This record gives sequence, C-alpha cells and structure tokens, in this order.
Amino acid sequence: MKKKHLKYFKNKYIIATSLFLLYTLFLDDNDIFVIYRKNTIYKENLAKIQFNKNELKEIKAELEAVNNLKELERIAREDKYFKKDNEDVFVIVKE
Repeated sequence: MKKKHLKYFKNKYIIATSLFLLYTLFLDDNDIFVIYRKNTIYKENLAKIQFNKNELKEIKAELEAVNNLKELERIAREDKYFKKDNEDVFVIVKE
C-alpha cells in the first residue's frame, strides 16, 4: 500500500506541479492572502463610492432648494439658528 502512494511522489511532474502551486499560492508577491486583502479593500472602496454618490445627490437637492427664497429662509432658521429682529430663538436639545 505504501509503495503505491510513494509512486506518485516520485513522479517529477507531480513534484514540479506541487512546488509550482506551493510557490504561487503562498510564497509569491501576489499570494492568496494579498489577493484576499486587496479584494476586501476593493469592496470597501465600492461601498464608499456608493455612499459618496448618495451624499452628492442629497447635496444637489439641498442646493436646488436654496435657490428658492422661502426654502432658504427655512434652512437658515432651522439649521443655522438665524433669527429676525426682535425675535428670540430657543434651542431644545433632546438627550
């Protein structure tokens, strides 16, 4: 039984193929671990790109809203706490 298995390990093609696979999978500059790490970074960057596209859409919508004078006043009062003369502004913070 042992001689049958040893026969495969003495074959020069199997030895060369196994050494090549060992080198390319683990010892090369672009081994499995580097490829996996780069793939995860790529996926994270795709998620960031999608997030930035959504943020850009929101900012463009706000910019369109600022062109309307009534909407500009609403944004100034709610977000920047601007006030008119003889008017008090109370800021209520929820905890």
